[in-house]
Amino acid sequence: MRLKPCAAAVVIAVAVLGAPGGTATAATTHHEAESAPAVCAGSLDSNWSGYSGTGFCNADNAIGAGAQFTVAAPAAGAATVVIRFANGGTAARPADLVVNGATVRSVSFEATGAWSTWVSKTVSLTVPAGSGTIRLSPTTSAGLPNVDYLDFTQDGTPPPADALYVAVNGDDGNPGTPAAPLRTIQRGVDLAQPGYTIHVRGGTYAPTTNIQLLKNGTASRPITLRNYGNERVVVDGENMPHTPGAVGSSIPRAERGAIHIEGDHWRLIGLEVVHGPYGVFGLDVNNTVFDRLVTRDNYESGLHLQGASSDNRILDLDAHGNRDPRKNGESADGLAIKEGSGTGNVVRGARLWHNSDDGLDYWMFSSPILTENSLAWGNGFNRWNLPDFTGDGNGLKLGGNGVAADHTVRNTMTWDNAAGGVVDNNNPGRHRIERSTAWDNPKTGFQFDRSSSALTKNLSVANGTNASLGSTSTGSGNSWNLGGTWSFTSTNPATLTGPRNADGSIPSSDFLRPGNGADVGARF
Repeated sequence: MRLKPCAAAVVIAVAVLGAPGGTATAATTHHEAESAPAVCAGSLDSNWSGYSGTGFCNADNAIGAGAQFTVAAPAAGAATVVIRFANGGTAARPADLVVNGATVRSVSFEATGAWSTWVSKTVSLTVPAGSGTIRLSPTTSAGLPNVDYLDFTQDGTPPPADALYVAVNGDDGNPGTPAAPLRTIQRGVDLAQPGYTIHVRGGTYAPTTNIQLLKNGTASRPITLRNYGNERVVVDGENMPHTPGAVGSSIPRAERGAIHIEGDHWRLIGLEVVHGPYGVFGLDVNNTVFDRLVTRDNYESGLHLQGASSDNRILDLDAHGNRDPRKNGESADGLAIKEGSGTGNVVRGARLWHNSDDGLDYWMFSSPILTENSLAWGNGFNRWNLPDFTGDGNGLKLGGNGVAADHTVRNTMTWDNAAGGVVDNNNPGRHRIERSTAWDNPKTGFQFDRSSSALTKNLSVANGTNASLGSTSTGSGNSWNLGGTWSFTSTNPATLTGPRNADGSIPSSDFLRPGNGADVGARF
């Protein structure tokens, strides 16, 4: 088995079923990559767990050596392709989506954290009537990820049995089909079983009690709660209790979060959560993906995980404007993973800004967390005129209260926070801080004076103190080691803080790149 599996070439014929009355409609068809008529230009393997069927396609890598599917559509129109894949590498694997020889869009297969972690990518496209080809053509020599299976559905055809639909004009007495959707997200959650996808149509959902995700999916059949297509779905918690709570009050644990999750093996995708008593609150959550969420203007942290929580992935999160009037601003972070333990947690592609306390806070979480490709700015200011304001104002806070955990931070930027950039906050662990940038924070850019940390190729400019390392922390190749005067190609963050790319990633920018071209600091 190659440790870096490569592009899969798959040929699939999609069946055309006859509908009552003789009208042809294309039903959703499921095709395992290891089973005929699929063809894999490589090997059919089974050494990574979590796949369906008897194995998966692990093929040769080359630009253009992609996955091609032959489909038969009864009529021209919109269709949906769902590809289940695993990418245990560290970088996304991009591909062109080619219909009948013409490139129609690009698709990025993001890193999933492990070769045994499988996720589904849903792609919308238009197909002509009759037989045609749909090809995923990789644009780098890394090829495609491991491919487990492909599903094809032409819009307007019967949905798969494991799909439920929710719409603002639905009814909870309906069966949850596209034509007869449910009304509430909670009803969809209650009906869902492992392997189900709950598709939420665009609109604002304002329940009076929080949405509770208490059941479990499985490793091979997670439960997915997501927006339908690219439609904007807003979960508004303003009508829930504790929005806001009285000063000095507490929130019962079960009532924390507009979305409250205690189940394992979930996928939350493309939801916007606002005005809740916390945005998303998770307790003892494992093997769950939080993908392309927006958590803003909540009355506590935007996304908060606590307790025995492991193997979770937080991808492309935007968390901003969260505050906590009941604690005078000292508790509401953009992202908080606190007071617990559990290995394998990853934060990637987060943007955390204008929260009352810190951008990110790992207070008293005793297991390592990987944080990469993320931004934190403007945190810790009293933008709400809260009395006796006590927000801390760090960009990335890596723990506290003497609880040790060995965190890794790489390719991050922190700027214009009320206090520091990246700080250990009395977490005495062995942190690795690599290729990150701190700029214009009034206290310390990189503060690691109470840990045994290794800082490598970081850039710290125009902070109150650029770096503070204790006797057991080391630094090499950092701007303060190299010395000299530092300037930037650009100090305008507008591209990084503006709209994300179509795949959810942060756009490229020359913001805070060294003017002298030195190989230090973050790159986006």
